Amino acid sequence: MSLFSPETVERICSAVAQRVDRNTSAVFRRCFTDTLSTTIEELPDGTAFVVTGDIPAMWLRDSSAQLTPYLHFLSEDPFLADMVARVARRQLQYVLLDPYANAFNRGPSGAGHCHDGTNPDPWVWERKYEIDSLCYPIQLAHDLWAITGRTDHLVDFVAAAQTIISLWRTEQDHEHKSSYTFPRDSTASPDTLGRDGRDPAVARTGMTWNGFRPSDDACGLGFNIPGNMFAVVELTHIADIAAEVFHDDALAAAAGRLRQEIENGIAVHGVVSDPVAGDVYAYEVDGLGNYLLMDDANVPSLLSVPLLGWCERADPLYVATRAFVLSDANPSYHRGLAASGLGSPHTPPGTIWPIGLAVEGLTARSDDEKAALLATLVATDAGTGLMHESFDKDDPQAFTRAWFSWANAMFCELVLDVVGLRTYTRRTI
Repeated sequence: MSLFSPETVERICSAVAQRVDRNTSAVFRRCFTDTLSTTIEELPDGTAFVVTGDIPAMWLRDSSAQLTPYLHFLSEDPFLADMVARVARRQLQYVLLDPYANAFNRGPSGAGHCHDGTNPDPWVWERKYEIDSLCYPIQLAHDLWAITGRTDHLVDFVAAAQTIISLWRTEQDHEHKSSYTFPRDSTASPDTLGRDGRDPAVARTGMTWNGFRPSDDACGLGFNIPGNMFAVVELTHIADIAAEVFHDDALAAAAGRLRQEIENGIAVHGVVSDPVAGDVYAYEVDGLGNYLLMDDANVPSLLSVPLLGWCERADPLYVATRAFVLSDANPSYHRGLAASGLGSPHTPPGTIWPIGLAVEGLTARSDDEKAALLATLVATDAGTGLMHESFDKDDPQAFTRAWFSWANAMFCELVLDVVGLRTYTRRTI
């Protein structure tokens, strides 16, 4: 069975070609078709497995983000809608398999990090616990339902939602209630957790703890603010589906209570006063008085939260935070000869992430700013016609990850926005 309609893809690529220059059109066509033709595999059980690119595993985060530019066309193409439904069902199955895992294998192959002491399950590629790994499957399930009204992908939704709420409640008191550890034998500190795998230490705040960032690097402090914002949004979506699809008042109420506790925690602990920027969101806090002012190109980021549905782009606190993120005060923001933009400690110093540039464009309020960032992305693809994980701020020929499908998808999303074909946006909670 086809996972997409070639006619729909050609129609979209042709529509884009009529509204942008030849180079942008060529890169869009390659990125838009690459994910569909190279990363998605239908499995015998009717679900679909999505590789992240050059790593043969399915990340819950990446596999959702990789499908973002296709969401706008689900109503007109049942093949695309069926493909998204297959991925959504596979994601919910993985959540039930191990809700602490971030990436999975096609089957119980034992590939990945099965033998490093952090993960005994042969289905699991890696078991780094990240809040967003549980948010993204809910987001995709909700997106498909909101766009098409279909519910056949929600077979495991209630069980997965209950599992997620239970885990997030446990991790509200990580120090006393959680059994999760990640003691990887590694000399690279971002790749393991201290204190026998239990770091970072935190006090109770109402927010939920996580060990790793969306970059897969260890958190510096245990409450990642954009991750908790994402959790608030997806708890709202759990409540919506629970009430409207399943008429499950208990699940809707449980999601609502936890949402309120996390939201209160963000309000009390997640906003800090910077002497230059003023009141802004911190990137991470620990509830013990420590906070980290920075942002990371990986989504959820502080820069990205309007795209997730946390706030409007004009929200004053977001505007102030965005100004800080896109300034030299943010240690992950880099200015160079080739480009200026948001990077990540996950990659070499001085490298800029196309994902960050795309998010900057998608959250911009000026059409000129969007167009300029799109031009930068095309100019820094190193002649490959694809996006990369990161590139050197002075030399785009020096890049990491030649095949990184998430970056390709975010480029496509910005193109669709610029040409007026990005028809679906998530409602702010």
